[in-house]
Amino acid sequence: MSIDSHLLELQKKHQNLSEAVEAAQRSPATDDLIIADMKKQKLKLKEEITRLTRV
Repeated sequence: MSIDSHLLELQKKHQNLSEAVEAAQRSPATDDLIIADMKKQKLKLKEEITRLTRV
């Protein structure tokens, strides 16, 4: 897998998580811990994307 394709995959995952977080925040039944976990995953993806784009 090339870096470009890996980067695109990470960006897709980040976008999907972003949409999931927004949907979860609109739903009163969603546990705050689940939302916090999704936000942590999203941050890790963002850090990896940033790291790869600096190279």
